[in-house]
Amino acid sequence: MSGIDILGLTIDNPVVVGSGLLTDQERNIRKLLANGAGAVVTKTIHPNPPTDLDERILRLPVGMINSTTYSKRPVDHWLNVLSSFARDDLPVIASVHADSPAELGVLAAQVQGTGCRALELGISCLNEETGLDDNPDRVFAYASATRSHTSLPFSVKLAIGEGLEDRVRAAIAGGADAVTVSDSISGAAVSAETGTLELGGVFGYSGPGIKPLVLAAIWRLRKHRFEVPVLGCGGVASGRDVADYLAVGANVAQVYTALHTDMFATLERILSETAETADSAGRSVQATA
Repeated sequence: MSGIDILGLTIDNPVVVGSGLLTDQERNIRKLLANGAGAVVTKTIHPNPPTDLDERILRLPVGMINSTTYSKRPVDHWLNVLSSFARDDLPVIASVHADSPAELGVLAAQVQGTGCRALELGISCLNEETGLDDNPDRVFAYASATRSHTSLPFSVKLAIGEGLEDRVRAAIAGGADAVTVSDSISGAAVSAETGTLELGGVFGYSGPGIKPLVLAAIWRLRKHRFEVPVLGCGGVASGRDVADYLAVGANVAQVYTALHTDMFATLERILSETAETADSAGRSVQATA
């Protein structure tokens, strides 16, 4: 499989590890890359992450609900880690967010100073109150503030749902080079023992259940002639899933939730299946030529 260009990076394959608890450690990121990931997105770096949130994961028969938000590691820690990745020329995308567009712009400039080559704006986190009411004006404000402070390529991570196309337009107008679709969506589970909501509320649902919804959203973006690069994200657990995302117009596919089970072995399986699927497609094209 030839190199793929995304966010200024040329990566070996279309499987990108998405942002989350698993990418909150330098060790994990390095091993995921060593095991073949095309690129890895860090857990979201934030100048003032919440300290009073009980961050937990609830596994469901299909997917999971999580109450996590941002990395609790300080910005200075991440700047040192990103500098280390840059020295080793590793394809790492820094996920960033802040309490205001101005603060995010400052953080983006700090990240650029490390030599990091790409950003993902994690501004649509459903586990933070302000992320529950995303809108085009908010997306534009964060994207434009980022662009005014950095020349780095960046993607804006957006959740599917009402007004997605308007939010994508706002991201592009604000200077985004790509969009990541989709962030987790609102989800809840009821405890059979107590009859109350698990985790104490409504949080982010991810996993196989959202894949058909995200595929439809990306297909509609392409049908409506959005040409912006798309990092597809949601329910990727196999090479077939990666192929499906590419088929509807995503440039790459992010995998995350599936990696919560046997992280490195699962990644290696997905990469192997992705390569096999690509080889089979190539043979089919040759056979019909």
